[in-house]
This record gives sequence, C-alpha cells and structure tokens, in this order.
Amino acid sequence: MALTFGLSAVVLLGLTGGGIDYARLASRRSQLQNAADAGVLAAGNYLKLAVATSAAAKSIVVDTIQAQAAPRTESPYALQVDVADDRTSVAVTVDETVKLAFGGFVGVPMVKVAVRSKARVVGKMRLCLLTLDPLADGAFELEKSAEVTAQDCSLYSNSLSPRGMVGKDNAYARAQTICTAGGFDGARANFAPPPQTSCPPIQDPLKDRAPPPIGACTAIPASANSKRDTSGNLVDQSVTLDPGTYCGGLHITKSASVALRAGTYVMKDGPLIVDKDAAMTGIDVAFYFTGNKGGLVFDKKTTVSLSAPTTGPMAGLLMMEERVVSDPVDPTQAVLGDLLSPIAPTPPPLAATKPMRTYRIISDNARTMLGTLYLPAGRVVIDASKPVADQSAYTVIVAQQVNLYEGPNLYLNANYDATSVPVPKGVGPLSGKLLLSQ
Repeated sequence: MALTFGLSAVVLLGLTGGGIDYARLASRRSQLQNAADAGVLAAGNYLKLAVATSAAAKSIVVDTIQAQAAPRTESPYALQVDVADDRTSVAVTVDETVKLAFGGFVGVPMVKVAVRSKARVVGKMRLCLLTLDPLADGAFELEKSAEVTAQDCSLYSNSLSPRGMVGKDNAYARAQTICTAGGFDGARANFAPPPQTSCPPIQDPLKDRAPPPIGACTAIPASANSKRDTSGNLVDQSVTLDPGTYCGGLHITKSASVALRAGTYVMKDGPLIVDKDAAMTGIDVAFYFTGNKGGLVFDKKTTVSLSAPTTGPMAGLLMMEERVVSDPVDPTQAVLGDLLSPIAPTPPPLAATKPMRTYRIISDNARTMLGTLYLPAGRVVIDASKPVADQSAYTVIVAQQVNLYEGPNLYLNANYDATSVPVPKGVGPLSGKLLLSQ
C-alpha cells in the first residue's frame, strides 16, 4: 500500500511539475521569438538605407535580442545571423537548451527551444536627414512646438550620446524610420515611430563631393542699393544678381526683391543675410559658404524660394560649405537690423564636439527649398512659426547638427517625380517596406 502511494505521488508530482515546466518553456519561447522579431525588424529598417553594411546589420540583431531576452548563465543561447549578399533580407536563428525543473521525473531533464525570424526588405529607403556630430547631446533636437515631417524617409543621428536625439515639450517628429547611434531623451510621444537606439553610425554620404571653384570677387550692380555703393554687398533695392564669388557675403534688406540668375553663389568669408521685408528667389541656383564668417540667416518677415541646379558640379545641392571652420561667427550678430525689430540671439546648442557655422531660418515664408543642404561643419537652426520647405518636391539635410525651436514644421518631402532636380547619390528617400516571417 505504501509503495502504491509513493508511485502515485511521483506521477502526480511529475504531471504537476510538467505543467509548470511547460508554462515556463512557452513563456521563454515567446520571449525569444519576440526578441528575434524585434532584432530582424531593427536590422531590416537599417538595411533600407543605401549606406547600410552587413556587419552593422548583424550587430543590430545581436544587440537587440540580448537587450530584450538576456542570455541565461546556466543555458546560454546560440545565435546565427544571416544577411543576404544583396542586403535585401536578414534572418536569425536562436537555439537555447533549457533545463527542466521537474523533467527528471519523466525522463526528460532538458528541452531545446529554437526560434527563427526573417525580415525581407522590399525597396530601399535612403536618408532625408542625417546629423553628423559623433558625440554631442541634442545633435538632432526639437523643442516647444517644433515638428519634422518626413513620412517617406529616414531621420538619422550619428551621435553616440545617450541624449544624441532630443524631443522636448510638444515637439514632434514623424518619419518612416527614426534611428540614433546613441539614445534619445524625451517622451515616446515626441517621435513616431519611437527612435531605434544603438544604430551604427554611418559615414558622411557626400564626403567625396567636390566643392565648386572660387573665383575673383563679384561686384553687385550700382543699382542694388540706394547709396550706389558697391563695396559692401548691401542690397536694399530690387535687382537681379548674377552667380559668382561674393567676398564678404551678401546682405539683402529692407523691401528689396532679389532674383538670382541660374548658377553658383559663393559666400566667401561672409554670410548670406536676408532680413526685414526682403525677398530672394532663384531657380537652378546653389550656395557655397567659406571662412569663419560663413553661414546664413533668413529673417522672420522675409520671403525665400530656392531650387537647386539640375546639372553641373552642384547638381542637386542647394547649399554646401567648406568642410572645416575654426572660429565661426554667428551671422545673426552681423545683421544691421533696426532697433525696433532686432533679431533675437540664436539659441545655443545643447553641446558640440567642434566649431560650427550657423544656418538659421526664422522666415515664415521659406516654403520652397528644393534640393540638398549639405553642411558638414554647420548647424541648421530653424525657429520659424510657419511651415518650412513644405512646397518643395524634396528636401534633404546632411549637417553637423539640426535644431528646431518655437513652432515650425520642417517638411522633408520625397516627391521625386515632381522635379528634375536630381538627388545626390547616398541620400534622399525612396519607399521601402519590411515583410516579416518566422
């Protein structure tokens, strides 16, 4: 009788323990599957970028899985990550041998758990915004009611700082993918979708783009200002300007309406300033900035409408700058505005790893900025109140930092079919989708 009771107890214990083990196994398998899915999706989104590498994609899979399902000391899992040669898919297999608490009672002390996940990239997605600062807090930063809309492309920050991407207050960024090499500071509601963190930094995609030639100084027409003074490049009268090298920059002011003929405008050792109620328009034009005094400011009441060249050495580039600067001067400080309507000082960056020129857009009527802004030693500051670049077929920004304040909505459109302005190789958005299988 005692022996019969003992066998029954063992069977009962085995059955009960088996139920417990099964629940634990199911929970662990679900955790590993979710982690594997998250890993290949994160890597798949990265592979959409034209500059993606297989090694970095594999690293994303491993880091994501280990973060979401930490390996156990007593039974570490094995990961096998495969990226297609053409980088159109990424797959992972996770194998883990789990020791059962009660399996010994039924002769099964261990069970192997295996999960698999694969993401296939359909189409490619390139960059529409990239900040190059490698370490600074707030390399990409939005404050107050600022917005960035980039629904068909990727926002990317190379900063490894835990606060490399920052969203404050009611600021909001929406894109197809948002990725930061470090971390992000802000509510998840500031970003849609929430940023992927620990993304691999990517090389400057335009680092090999040659600068335009810098010629002899170009004089403004005598009719360009009311004093008939051509020495200071001050434009306060409506006029048409020719491309060339403007030594000391250009200052378009008062109610002047300036039309730019097609070509490249070099701002040598001086800023481009459009202030008061002035207007500046140009099709098939590009700007190149040099020296410590380079940069630009578009004042609040100005009108700016610009489209990049379709051909030539600056094709697709609306703005470009000398890649180094040692002691930059904020162009806001150079504005000779009247005391009744001064331009407020430029908000300082949260941090910086090197000197930066300032490219500041305060204008509430800068709705066409068609082309690529390539400013590798520059800080783009937008503190307008109205939409910026929303009427452009496309706008791409590659800069050291991008900071938005107040309430602008920066549009990074991707309507390529609506323009003949080419997109420089390595940047610009194209639609891309992910298909997940297990």
